[in-house]
Amino acid sequence: MTFHSAPATFVEEVTINVTDLHRALDFYKNVIGFKILIQNERDIQLTADGKTSLLKLVQPEGAKPKEPRTTGLYHFAILLPTRADLASMIKHLAANNVQVGASDHLVSEALYLSDPDGNGIEIYRDRTQEEWKWHESEVKMTVDPLDFEEVLDVSHDHFNQLPEETKMGHIHLHVASIPEAEAFYNQLGFEVVCRYGQQALFISTEGYHHHIGLNIWNGPGAPAPSEKSAGLVQYTLIYPSEKLLTEAAEQTGAKKVDGGWFVKDPSHNGIFLKTASS
Repeated sequence: MTFHSAPATFVEEVTINVTDLHRALDFYKNVIGFKILIQNERDIQLTADGKTSLLKLVQPEGAKPKEPRTTGLYHFAILLPTRADLASMIKHLAANNVQVGASDHLVSEALYLSDPDGNGIEIYRDRTQEEWKWHESEVKMTVDPLDFEEVLDVSHDHFNQLPEETKMGHIHLHVASIPEAEAFYNQLGFEVVCRYGQQALFISTEGYHHHIGLNIWNGPGAPAPSEKSAGLVQYTLIYPSEKLLTEAAEQTGAKKVDGGWFVKDPSHNGIFLKTASS
């Protein structure tokens, strides 16, 4: 099954603040491979398929640099359709002298980098469900070295743009408290699928390895960043039905807004709730 359509609840669009919209656009078009969907004076929506906005860039008036040791974005994760696409991306990033980290998580193979404002990005491909290993209700994930040689052995055409089937695979957030975050996201309909001790938690719907990651690596009780600093503005969760959407909104005290509902988690991370048809 796909974990980024009904019956799953999943992340579709991530909105981030940047300090220089033109610089950010150049990076996300030419380095990452997005296309422009809608461009305004102070915000730009980016797409892979020409229809769905996956990333929205916003330059607020008086934009400030990213603030350290706060809650907010750890990274958003771009899911590529195939391993061959990941190989193509690796070659493209290397050709552009982009510094990356990399990991084999058993469930996926991933690259890590940052945009010019320090916003974290993961680019990954999933292994098949049959390759994932579960122990009761938890999936096994590790942080092993990525075998670049094996990945690059997969032939592929030269990288041009992100494949049309690219999704926003998941989002990973800094939070102030793991227990508070777990209780809140449970009310949104998410279940724990992996714990990294007391420091990090991975949650999902429909048995995905994670739609949302949560960590306290910026410190327990970390404060929220200022609204105009580079980083997360909000992200969008797509619910498979109005019933599940309304239940989640009511349980978390979300406010009705145009096109859906809006709520902040206990660490002040903004979330827009809607259905695919909203």
